[in-house]
Amino acid sequence: MEVDVKGLGLVPDPSIRGACFVVASGSHPHVPLCTLRCDPLLRLAPAAVSTARVFKVLQTYARIISLSLAGILVISFSLAYGQGSSLLLQESRWDQGKRYLAEGKAREAKGAFEDLLKNYPEEPDLHLFLGIASLRLRNTQAAEIHIRRVLNLAPDHVEARTLLGWLKLEVHRDYASAIEEYARVVQLRPGFPEAYNNLGVAFKKKGELEKAIENFNRALELRGDYGEAWSNRGWVYAEQEKWREAQGDFKRALELNPDDEGALYGLSRVLRELRDYAGAQEALSRLIAQSPNFVYWLEWGQLQLVRYYWVLLLVAAALFLRARYRKVGGKSYGSRGDKET
Repeated sequence: MEVDVKGLGLVPDPSIRGACFVVASGSHPHVPLCTLRCDPLLRLAPAAVSTARVFKVLQTYARIISLSLAGILVISFSLAYGQGSSLLLQESRWDQGKRYLAEGKAREAKGAFEDLLKNYPEEPDLHLFLGIASLRLRNTQAAEIHIRRVLNLAPDHVEARTLLGWLKLEVHRDYASAIEEYARVVQLRPGFPEAYNNLGVAFKKKGELEKAIENFNRALELRGDYGEAWSNRGWVYAEQEKWREAQGDFKRALELNPDDEGALYGLSRVLRELRDYAGAQEALSRLIAQSPNFVYWLEWGQLQLVRYYWVLLLVAAALFLRARYRKVGGKSYGSRGDKET
């Protein structure tokens, strides 16, 4: 089950991935009970600005893979401390709270976890779930307090460090701190491709493109079918204007997941740069069909103008020549009339 975490007044950027934390059930630490998906977020432009400016802002964010949460941060770990204390596992409120969270009932989940906290104040996983519930309720300050409490109790808690890195990256825009947290996760889980993918995203947002590519490469070495890493590396190549490399990565990502919104959008941008306007329009049409968005419609309209500008020029030229012909014809007829008189 998935729990979507979205911020107030924000919209997702399709070019980036969200952080995904798989929370293990108590008795089976490698079997996920519920998944928290934190979508990357892009701030909405003020409603008072013009459509053109909104488009420009959104286009700029897409180019620098800003969400693109969007596409990018994906974590699939079992909790390092997932089993919790045996007494906590016997509590019905513990399972109920996790079930509430999985169903999207964050307030009820928070209440259940707070009741348990009275008896288990030193339980790391309990603070982690309280942090997730607070984040779901858009209280990032409370979420960070609980996450830091987890790390005080268990410094090597992988999920807590990943979530703290996400907060630093997407909420605080503190890319250096996000890199530090994700690098620590890589040290703790060197065999997990998701850790390298996250670190690559942080480097990308900091502008260190080569380091970002190094980490995406490592993620793909560990897991060749990692669609998000293919798409993310494609966006870095696009920023470097390596259009063919980006095209290959986006196509590979779409082979793995034909509905990958970030890869579809990236492919449309790359094909446009390669002057394959028909291919770019096809990619945008697929994107609009699965996720209608006024930005995609605007770009689709721009492509229509680019593809058929010669038709518009011919029509304009024809109208101009017609007007000139009528003007010359009128003058000629007037001259003949004067002579006959």
